[in-house]
Amino acid sequence: MQQTISIKTSFRNGLVDITKQVEQIVNSSNVKEGLVNVYAQGATAAIMIQENWDDSVQTDVINFLKKLIPQGVWLHDAQDGNGDAHLKAGLVGPSETIPIINGKMGLSTWQNIFFCEFDGPRNERKIVITITSA
Repeated sequence: MQQTISIKTSFRNGLVDITKQVEQIVNSSNVKEGLVNVYAQGATAAIMIQENWDDSVQTDVINFLKKLIPQGVWLHDAQDGNGDAHLKAGLVGPSETIPIINGKMGLSTWQNIFFCEFDGPRNERKIVITITSA
């Protein structure tokens, strides 16, 4: 089973919690044991599993990546000014795979799934959700 969700972002760099959307797709699949893959389409976005309780963790992730990969110093910036976004997306990675256990995602209490925007704002970002059964 495969489904695509779309989101809109309103910031250049930030994390968007997409756990509920993915959870709805997993629930509608009726898969009891398997895997769900969450994949960000686009070379300047990523997917990350991260803490869901304290928003400061998400802010820390963005601040860390901004310090590690600053804006405006990369060769690709000469083309479209987003060299840092490509590097951040490549470092974090475009997807995460979560086990489905007894019909539910196998995330821990403190884990959620986040779409990572590194080149926003964007009117539409597409995320492909693929579910396979065991």
